[in-house]
Amino acid sequence: MRRPAVAPTLVLIAAMAANPAAAQQVSTLDYDALPPLAPHRLSFDTLPAKRYPGYSFDHGIAFDGGRLGERLKGQTLRTRIPHGRGPHDVLTGAPDLPLAIVSARPGEGVSLSLHSAFGSMALYPLGPLKQPHPEARGEGAIAVVFAQDQCAFGFKVHTEYTSALGQNAGHRGDVTLTLYTRDGAVLARLALTPPEGISGHGVFDPAARIAAATVENADPGGVSFDDMLFGCPAVTG
Repeated sequence: MRRPAVAPTLVLIAAMAANPAAAQQVSTLDYDALPPLAPHRLSFDTLPAKRYPGYSFDHGIAFDGGRLGERLKGQTLRTRIPHGRGPHDVLTGAPDLPLAIVSARPGEGVSLSLHSAFGSMALYPLGPLKQPHPEARGEGAIAVVFAQDQCAFGFKVHTEYTSALGQNAGHRGDVTLTLYTRDGAVLARLALTPPEGISGHGVFDPAARIAAATVENADPGGVSFDDMLFGCPAVTG
């Protein structure tokens, strides 16, 4: 007799219920398994589609459930040159309380523009070379602050970029995701290694302590984001 398939999210929750210690740990989760745990979706198609350089936001972007921008208030912005290619943003220091998004320098915040691989508008973190320099697009950092603490968070990221000459920038997909609690403490810091192209990534905290997140990258060609998911499982009973 064939057994019915069990959803991976249910397996994860059941395992954590059976192990109280595991229930306090942040775990990585396949992006496709996130929707039941993170029912809220942030896409970037509310503005009319516009090609590069698109729309620039130095003061961040408000969305239903939070705000995103370059960095958290209190963090220091530094520069690095990974793999000998274009300057990238690096975030250092602890955030101030209450958690908030701080305005970026002109042209160094985030931008939205039409993305050929996603087939939709996507989020680009802008680096030190500033918009509209092509090597600024994707080399920056992003930060997200949630109005309520979340159980899960995830996103799609694109790490492959081909220049106008048809050249691939030799991507390595180095992405660092840092999660923060409401008191500004680091909840988890995860080194992600996305492949070239589009990939999805997710995290789950059954204790619902995700108040903010930052994402930095050292990918030579820069990165872009779409379809961010966040939230907690729906209460049933």
